[in-house]
Amino acid sequence: MTPLSRRAFATAATAGLASLLVGCGGDEASQDATSAGSRRHRGAEGSGRSGESPSAGSASANSGRALGRSVPVRLRIPAIEVDTPVIGLGLGPDGTVQVPPIEADDRAGWYRHSPTPGQVGPSVILGHVTVGGYGDGVFRHLARLHRGDRIVARREDGSSAEFAVSAVRTVTKADFPAEEVYGDVDRPELRLITCGGPRDGEEYRDNVIVFAVLSSTAS
Repeated sequence: MTPLSRRAFATAATAGLASLLVGCGGDEASQDATSAGSRRHRGAEGSGRSGESPSAGSASANSGRALGRSVPVRLRIPAIEVDTPVIGLGLGPDGTVQVPPIEADDRAGWYRHSPTPGQVGPSVILGHVTVGGYGDGVFRHLARLHRGDRIVARREDGSSAEFAVSAVRTVTKADFPAEEVYGDVDRPELRLITCGGPRDGEEYRDNVIVFAVLSSTAS
């Protein structure tokens, strides 16, 4: 990442990027009202399904070569029937990270100050589990993924980066593992983030985080 991107990414991490998905089950008003109060993170381990460090090893024997920067335009996750366009997300005026809009045509969003999928580092893509009165969100079944499942990011330059899931974690938002999600890594990795767990009114208590490692690339 460039120095500017690193600063912006660090700002987002400090604000608790994934914790801002508090409006996953509510309307836009509840999302705006609650996100302003979600500006902290903790580096706690949280509870996970994998029982190991999510970046400790690849789920594939052969890692793909790192790619240059090219923004993602589509994301496919065959195991949970996701095939979605990807929009860009930045920082709002208050310094918090934007989330995809609450609308019927729900899409995933890539945080544009993170590496693009296939670049060295953790590329971050967010999505809703529900979209208010519109029903299910694009990441509604994210927690069903398992180690080894495929994730394919199509990029603007026509290339594709394919990842293999290495871990799936469900953590309380108060114990979000910021360092594991945002921290520097020496290979291309992917983070998919949504809400999960029980609901407290309009808010979900937890975040679901999928960790994945680049397995192959194609032009």
